[in-house]
Amino acid sequence: MTEARPVATDRAYPALSREYPADFRVDDRYKASLPDLQNGPASLIVGARAPIQHVGISNFRLPIRYQTRPDSTHEGGEVTLETSVTGTVSLEADRKGINMSRIMRSFYAHAEKRFSVGVLEAALDDYKSDLESLDARIQMRFSFPMRVESLRSGLTGWQYYDIALELVERAGQRLQIMHLDYVYSSTCPCSLELSEHARQMRGQLATPHSQRSVARISAVIQGEHRMWFEDLVDLCRRAVPTETQVMVKREDEQAFAELNAANPIFVEDAVRAFAGVLMSDARVGDFRVVASHQESLHSHDAVSVLTRGETFAQASLDPSIFAGLRA
Repeated sequence: MTEARPVATDRAYPALSREYPADFRVDDRYKASLPDLQNGPASLIVGARAPIQHVGISNFRLPIRYQTRPDSTHEGGEVTLETSVTGTVSLEADRKGINMSRIMRSFYAHAEKRFSVGVLEAALDDYKSDLESLDARIQMRFSFPMRVESLRSGLTGWQYYDIALELVERAGQRLQIMHLDYVYSSTCPCSLELSEHARQMRGQLATPHSQRSVARISAVIQGEHRMWFEDLVDLCRRAVPTETQVMVKREDEQAFAELNAANPIFVEDAVRAFAGVLMSDARVGDFRVVASHQESLHSHDAVSVLTRGETFAQASLDPSIFAGLRA
């Protein structure tokens, strides 16, 4: 058997360094020589030469300062929270791509100087300028703490609310949107009546079913007066007062049972109750309420969606819109 031998070639492998050059420094001339495919010619576009509505980055995190609502002494505070940021811009059909690092750089440039809404405004202005985009969108997601008091014992504890602030610029119009997940208990009115029927007609002890439920409120904020995070929470509590509790002693548990019995609610009732308080507040424009009652009777959830205005009107629902609501 003939032994295989390497074929002679005039092309030798280049002598490349295999050590990291820690002392290498980049100058302007070298930077100018670096390839930049994202800003390459339209001939490099893959697929359809079509405009893209959103392109950017999602879930980069950094600390952001938020202001808290002034108290009875008219003094507000501030809290720094870990924040997940999504930033996107539109891309015209004849452009290959965007420089995504500019989105992060513009955000970092303002994060330490301003509070949340100011950061959104300044970063969006930078997006429009640096990336030469027509439309842009920024969303900041965080968990906002509020101290709440128990119903009867006087104990207090921290309740955390999943909140997102969104600033959208489309066709020259800028919208500020606030999203809030509000978690509450929902006692089924039908089950409550059937339980009382069993007690009255047959002397049979029965308990109505209730479940932990969640509503996602999305509201366009408008007008001259500020909508604080605490204000939107208060609106939700006014609409559906059976918010889940933090610190509970026996007297609080009894009070919560009484509160639920006084406020039985179907999922249809819930979205209409939330809509009612939102409509009554001049600071709220278009809105959407998505509610999920995660049933203790059934193996499925009861869900409902109510919208007002063009901002949230849509023919198709995101397939995960309800799956994303976990109480």
